[in-house]
Parts: sequence; C-alpha cells; structure tokens
Amino acid sequence: MPPDNLINAPEFTVSELSSALKRTVEDRFGHVRVRGEISGFRGPHSSGHCYFALKDESAKIEAVIWKFAHARMRFKPQEGLEVIATGKLTTYPNSSKYQIVIDSLEPAGIGALMALMEERKRKLAAEGLFDEARKQLLPWLPEVIGVVTSPTGAVIRDILHRLQDRFPRRVLVWPVKVQGEGSAEQVAAAIRGFNALPETGRIPRPDLLIVARGGGSLEDLWSFNEEIVVRAAADSVIPLISAVGHETDITLIDFAADKRAPTPTAAAEMAVPVRSELFAEVESLARRTMVCWQRGQESRRNELRATARALPSLSELLAIPRQRLDHLGAALPRALKANTHAHHRRFSHLSAGLTLKVLRGQVAQASHRLTVSGERIRLSARALLRNRRDRFAGLEVRLKASKLSNAQAQRNAIARNCERTQRLAERARRALETTMQRLDARVAHSGQLLSALSYRGVLARGFALVRDEHGHAVHAAAAVGPSARLSVEFADGRVGVTADADRPAATTAPASPAKPAPREAKPAPPKRVPKPVDQGSLF
Repeated sequence: MPPDNLINAPEFTVSELSSALKRTVEDRFGHVRVRGEISGFRGPHSSGHCYFALKDESAKIEAVIWKFAHARMRFKPQEGLEVIATGKLTTYPNSSKYQIVIDSLEPAGIGALMALMEERKRKLAAEGLFDEARKQLLPWLPEVIGVVTSPTGAVIRDILHRLQDRFPRRVLVWPVKVQGEGSAEQVAAAIRGFNALPETGRIPRPDLLIVARGGGSLEDLWSFNEEIVVRAAADSVIPLISAVGHETDITLIDFAADKRAPTPTAAAEMAVPVRSELFAEVESLARRTMVCWQRGQESRRNELRATARALPSLSELLAIPRQRLDHLGAALPRALKANTHAHHRRFSHLSAGLTLKVLRGQVAQASHRLTVSGERIRLSARALLRNRRDRFAGLEVRLKASKLSNAQAQRNAIARNCERTQRLAERARRALETTMQRLDARVAHSGQLLSALSYRGVLARGFALVRDEHGHAVHAAAAVGPSARLSVEFADGRVGVTADADRPAATTAPASPAKPAPREAKPAPPKRVPKPVDQGSLF
C-alpha cells in the first residue's frame, strides 16, 4: 500500500513523466559547453548521424551529432580526441538517459591540435603524398602565375609588389577564405580549379601556383592542415609553392607542395628571377661572346699567315713534275717502236704453227670426243628412264594400297558415327519422354492445386459470393446500404437482388479484447431474418 500522503497524488503515465523530465533538463541547462574525451566513436551511422560518449576521469555522458551538423563541422570527431563540445542537454525517453546534442566541436587546446596534426601527417605520409619523387621543378620564368589567397589581405599586395620589382608577370588571383569555416574547401577548390583550366582557353592556365596566407596562430592556420587541402596540393599538375604563415609556422600543405617558402614575399622571389640582373648577365655574356669571337678570328688569321709563309712557291712545286714529263716525252717514240717489234715477232711465231694439217687433226679429235660423249649421254638417259619407270611403278602400288586402306578406315569411322548417332537419338527420345511425363505431372498437380484453392469449390458446397453493383466482393453487412443492388453468385449461376430497406442499421461497437468462452458454452442459434414482403429469402 502507498503511504497515506501519496494516496491522492496525481498519476503520471511513463510518457508524461519522460516528457516532464525532458522539459526540466532542457529548460534548466539549455546550451552548455562540455570538455571531455571522445569514447566509443566508430564513424558516422548509416543514417549520417554520429553516436558516441564524452568522458573524463570519473563520469561519462552520451552524445549525438545530427547529420546536418556533422556535415558543416570543421573538426570531425575521432576516437580518443579531447574536445570541447557545444550543444543542448536533453533526454532520450526510450532508454531513460540524458545526452548532449552537439552543434559544434573543437579540439581542447594546442596540444590536441598538435596531436591531431601529427596523426594526420603520419597518415598522409604513409600514403606517399610527401615523397620527394612527387615533387616537380619550378619553371624558370613562368608566363602566368596563379595565386590562391584572400583578396583583401596584405599578402596579395606584397606578392604583386615583389613581382613588379623583380620581373613583372601576369597574375591570376583566385579569392578564397583563408580562415574559418569553409576556408579549407575553398582553398582546395581553387587549386583544383586552376588545374582544370584549359591551356588554350580564354583564361590561360597558370604555369606556377602560389598558396599564400599571413602569419597567425595554429587555429588560424588550421585550414591548411585539412586533408582536403593537402590532397589537392599533392594532386596538382601545376608546380605549387606553399607560403603559409611566417618562417616558424609549419602546416601540412608545406610537405605536399613542390616548394615551401618561409613568407609570401619569399614565394614571389622564388617564382621569378630579377629582371635587371638578367639584363646585366645577358649584356656580360654578349660582351664575353664578342671578345671570344674576336680573339678566335685573330688567332685563325695569324695561323693562316704562318702557314702561308711556310708553304713553298708554285714554281718550286711544279719544277720536278715538269722535268719528269719532259724526260718521259723524249723516251716515248723509242718505246713505241720497241713495243711494235716485240708484238710482230710474237705474231710471226704463232702463225707458223697454224697449218691445215694441224687444224684437221684438231677437228678430228674434237669430233671423236663429241661421238663418245653422245653415246655416254644416250646410255645415261636410258638408265635414268628405266630407274624412273621402276620408281613410278612402286609408287603406284603403294598409292593403290594406301587408297584401299584409307577407304576402309573411312567406312569404319562412318559406321561408328552412325552407331553413335543412333545411341544418342535413342537417349534423346527417352529423355524427351521423361521430360514430357514430368511436365504432364506438374501440370496435373498445378490443376489440382488450382481447383482446390478456387473459390468455386466453396460455392459448390452451398456457399454464395455477394458482389455490389460495381462487381466488388462484399465482406460485411455494414457495407450494404438500404435498397442497394447486389449480385449473388452460386455454383450454377448469378442472381440479382436488392438489399432489405427495413433492416436496422448495424452499429459498430468499440473494439475490446475478446474473452475466451468456456468450453461448456454452446453457440447461440442464429436469429431468423423476417422475410420481406416483396422478395423471398436469399438463402
């Protein structure tokens, strides 16, 4: 029994009590800032919401981040990270517990930011985004320079002023936020946007990119530590210089960029050389080139003069050949006469041996050799012909034997194939008969099942199907209005009827759980419906 002082206390339902507690907690605390360590975070749920807990040394509170709040958070929750959460304290009635609905999340102090930065640095380094092999060489003199920075800060003015002093170049500025929510996405989009420009488009694609920002705290520079910015810098096809903060400021984009500059002004100095120094160097090289050419020409001129002095005169060079020509010209007539006499003596000696008897002997000898050679050729031809005839006869016998054996082998193969075809045809016929019998059995079984499930079997047992004037089945008497036209289907046909107009309207009783009747109770006999005057009973 409850105490006497609580007998007249009002009763609460569980839902009313939970709602009262929820209003009390929300009205008492409202928005709060809680510092704690993230525990039990396993990534966003399939619905996009995040569920985890915040804990310290002696307590723990459940936390939830809705999908839309998680999408716009700059710092994403991670397991074991100490954070400061801002949100609304409320309760969850289904499990009788309180929780905080987080609207914003930030790391708890510089130590947490540095730990998060070091963890992200190790992750990206393991993927190879900071490898030296990925670095590109900066162009020596770029035609177009793209700058990703804030258009209202002093950084862009310093870069433009330094470029104007050293070597004026065309500069394209992509204005972005360099601090705060959404700044990381804008910087990454600017880098990818410069890389997506066509080389021959209306806006030329830069030959060099500079991502610049002035100095600041670690929180101010945190946008350049975001993973989306680091990946965009690493994927840039255009060489990129990182000029974020002062010389002592280190961000993750510095490791992914092709070159790091300590300041934005130093980035401009790295981008282009000094024009006046180039002019002076070109003039110096031109002077040195002219002096070297003049010295070379003078040296060759001196060598030519020394060589000309060392050469003999033309008359001295031709004196000996001219003397030799005179000597040979004087000896030429005597040599011609001696050569003619020598050839005449040789001709006379050869003509003495060419008599008619010698010629006849040589002809007879040649004729004998020809006769002997002809006889030998005739005998060789006969022997060769006889050998060829014997060889062809042997080949003919082998060919006939091979033809007969090949024909017999083909006949045997045809017989085997015919026998195999007959066996396959018999197997196919038996398989077809078996398949047809199986299909007939399935069709007969389906017909029996259809007959068993058909409502016409129910009609054959004495029941009737009532339809309204639209042909829809009527399931309850309450659905039939006075004088409604109905169609009653029996097993042997349909009958059109009209509902009784004097039947009292059916009242719908409130639904209540039915009590099981005792086993001894017998069903009450059905009440007889009074027969209408103008129409007989339907049943």
